Amino acid sequence: MTVPTINAVINFSTGPSFAQALILNEGQLDINVLSDSSAVIVDVSNQVDSIQTNRGRNSQADQFQTGTLTLRIVDESGDFNPQNPNSPFFGLLSPMRKVQITATYASVTYPIFSGFITSYSTNTPQNALDVVYTTITAVDAFRLAQNAQISTVPGTSAGQLSGARVNALLDAIDWPASMRDVDAGLTTMQADPGTARTALAALTTVETSEYGALYVDATGSFVFQDRALTASSVSGTPTEFNDDGTDISYFDAVWVLNDTLVYNTANVTRLGGSVQTASNAASIEKYFLHSYNQQGLLMETDAVALDYAQAYVASRAETSVRCDAITLDLYTDNYNAGIIAALDLDFFDPITITTNQPGASTLTKTLQIFGVAMDISPNRFKVRFTTLEPIIDAFILDDAIYGLLDSGVLSY
Repeated sequence: MTVPTINAVINFSTGPSFAQALILNEGQLDINVLSDSSAVIVDVSNQVDSIQTNRGRNSQADQFQTGTLTLRIVDESGDFNPQNPNSPFFGLLSPMRKVQITATYASVTYPIFSGFITSYSTNTPQNALDVVYTTITAVDAFRLAQNAQISTVPGTSAGQLSGARVNALLDAIDWPASMRDVDAGLTTMQADPGTARTALAALTTVETSEYGALYVDATGSFVFQDRALTASSVSGTPTEFNDDGTDISYFDAVWVLNDTLVYNTANVTRLGGSVQTASNAASIEKYFLHSYNQQGLLMETDAVALDYAQAYVASRAETSVRCDAITLDLYTDNYNAGIIAALDLDFFDPITITTNQPGASTLTKTLQIFGVAMDISPNRFKVRFTTLEPIIDAFILDDAIYGLLDSGVLSY
């Protein structure tokens, strides 16, 4: 059985970049980072005891969350003892150093997690004379944006598209341009309010005003997708999973039918504007009132705020059975396609899950991936995808449709 090879690397240099420092006359431009000294980069792959990662979107908060890593290392030489002067890392062990996890399979290396160490915790098992375990916890760059306080932000005047605003906010916290993937955006913003807040709060306000998506990917880069991409991505060719052997098999699938994601009334208020309300009477009668509220958004007009409210309700007034999560076991025999899917699929990728049920019936749904969690040890490699309906229905996206909704030509 061939399984992926896990690579775990710690970079003890400061700054956000995960690349090796580029010293003049050495290294490769566009790959390395200019510096006056090389980073101390250590491969601890052979010492890894277990890895757990979790990245994704909180369906209740309707936003992506800080990604996390737990990396347990077998330390036979006291290398991770911060008071050991003989450790090769003496004087380097510090919070906020960088850590990356990748997996190599069939000569392809896939990113799994890139983040910043928050703690080193040492545990000595009872009767263990020559070994201790050091557990490293890490978070992705969302936490750095949460820790950064901002107020006045240069280059944030009225009429700026959401993507340019995201870039201005990232500039304000000195985030490298090489570690961004930012769409231009479709919504123009008001001038930045200049109030005291975290950079993450400012970024997510722009994300919500756009009706887009903001997250940190597995390579450590900030990604901002406008509403066109978040809506259209579900129309791609889905990867198909089935428990009858016709497609990629899976270890487990969790199916639910509930009202968790139902919203039939939305109240959206832009900064300086009035409350814009959309509702769906049929949904309220069927499921009772499920309200959604957003305040202090930065779209320039109340009309756009109303578009947002209408689109939100139109996308969420109804519910149906869905697959909340699917787990793949990479230690399954003859699982080449499953391994590639587990390592390659990521946020917004469409997948179709089919589960065969008693009575010759099936449960089938096409959804998007909104979360990736991995549980890895020498004898275990499981990948769990959490899934959701698209953030916004592609039909509702079109500005012409917005106009029809606003005019009452269409109902929902």
